[in-house]
Amino acid sequence: MELRYEKAIKDRQAFIEKILISKSNKKIIVAGPGTGKTYLFKKILKGKNNTLTLTFVNALVEDLSLELCGISEVKTLHSFALSIFKKNINNEARIFPKLSEVIKQDAAVLLDKNIDFDYIFHNMDDTNEHVKFYMERREYYHDYYGYSDIIYQIVKHLENTSKDIPIYEQVLVDEFQDFNMLEVFLIDKLAEKNPILIVGDDDQALYDFKCADKKHIRQRHCEPNSEYEAFWLPFCSRCTSVIIKAVNDIILMAQRQGHLKGRIAKEYKYFETENKDKESSQNPKIFYKNLFPAQISWFIQKQIEEIAKEVKAEFSVLIISPYKKQSSQIVDGLKKRFGFKNIKSAEDKIEKEPTLLDGLKILMNDDKSNLGWRIVLKQQLMNNDIDFKAVIKETNKKDSKSIYDLIGSNIKKEVKAMLKILKSIENDKEVDKADIMGILDKLNIDVLEKGKELLSEEIASNYQGSNIPGIKRIPIKATTIQSSKGLAAEYVFITHFDDMFYLDKGQVKDKNICNILVALTRAKKRVYLISTDTKKEPIFMKWIDSQCIDRRI
Repeated sequence: MELRYEKAIKDRQAFIEKILISKSNKKIIVAGPGTGKTYLFKKILKGKNNTLTLTFVNALVEDLSLELCGISEVKTLHSFALSIFKKNINNEARIFPKLSEVIKQDAAVLLDKNIDFDYIFHNMDDTNEHVKFYMERREYYHDYYGYSDIIYQIVKHLENTSKDIPIYEQVLVDEFQDFNMLEVFLIDKLAEKNPILIVGDDDQALYDFKCADKKHIRQRHCEPNSEYEAFWLPFCSRCTSVIIKAVNDIILMAQRQGHLKGRIAKEYKYFETENKDKESSQNPKIFYKNLFPAQISWFIQKQIEEIAKEVKAEFSVLIISPYKKQSSQIVDGLKKRFGFKNIKSAEDKIEKEPTLLDGLKILMNDDKSNLGWRIVLKQQLMNNDIDFKAVIKETNKKDSKSIYDLIGSNIKKEVKAMLKILKSIENDKEVDKADIMGILDKLNIDVLEKGKELLSEEIASNYQGSNIPGIKRIPIKATTIQSSKGLAAEYVFITHFDDMFYLDKGQVKDKNICNILVALTRAKKRVYLISTDTKKEPIFMKWIDSQCIDRRI
């Protein structure tokens, strides 16, 4: 038995050593979930002082910044672009994530067109006539930039001024399968002057909404004329053997049915260790349960109790749902009905529509900001579209005035009063109760509903249905599939596991396959698949060997 484990370690190390001894300045590695990317990163960075690690997934930045603390600067792509922009172009530059939506709304007024500016930038569409309009409007908003245009402007700057390309001993790039053309251009500019190592997995491509394309990783890994030396990491040390088998079953069936064309050929193997074999023996099946949606919270609570009886120690739980609304309903049920205290909802996509609070926060730092007043004005004139359009048209004239100078005194007075209250709150000063209630009302924050939720959770904390009080403190994360990237837990519940949610209008698409592969591989020990369709079993269930499934739960 020990010889088998020693062989597994030796086999895995052989793949890592090939990467470490390579003299190539451009390396690309295909690494599936749990195959040791962070371990590899530490090995690559060992002995180096000036290094950079880039990704765009916030959860990964948070984890990697701790794992690589002291040995690498870890940044998202837009925060890296902003740092270079501040150093070489405009030290006052700031990010406002919703800027492209603000300018999209301006374009609807000034051009009478619905323009997706993020799409233009993500695809590096330099010749598009609307780039000039965007830049002119962005200039009117002074030092603010959006996520996509800050990267676009840095790419254009580095194309014209290569001396400003920063120099590192090593650049690491993670999650490359979800990069779009704009982001790839930035990496290519860095690669001109830096040793670069790219990591990704085309089986985990989830972010097509931002024009990401897995062709970029496939081209660099597979094409004969690629400048990159190709490697892979096949051994998964995260998941139990039954999960690895289920993943491979799905991939095999997908390919047999004509899906995943162009997929990088690679193995995804279970990594044999004494501890992982024990966990695999204790968790030999994936559980499947059909329930009504209202029963899901109850079922998860019951299973957490059963797990607690098994392990007799703290454990982690991850709940993955197709949509944020479903995730929120489950969290509400666990909190309010069963008194769970330690539930965190993972960050989801930022809402595109700028809010009144967004504008006020900008004005708290700069009370004459065109962007701040523009956002506030839109919200204040929500029911008066004609006045709003008139102001926007005035801002587009030659030698245009600031928005502050264009709006009426009544709006200014009202906004300044709100700012005074917010600054008092910020500085922990006493604020009149009526003033607080008034601004909460303007911000559409329902105090009664919030209070009701708080009371409901407090009442639920007295829930006596469980004989194991400690389970209320079990760490639980609830999220959507896209937001689950970078997360892992010992026990994973995949909810609403039905064709209506996991397929594309009843058809299997490559992105649906990637979604289920990512969801399954968040689990370290056990997976629960929870279906809510009582009439039809999900297609993906038929793709997994029936010997891997336990329906008796």
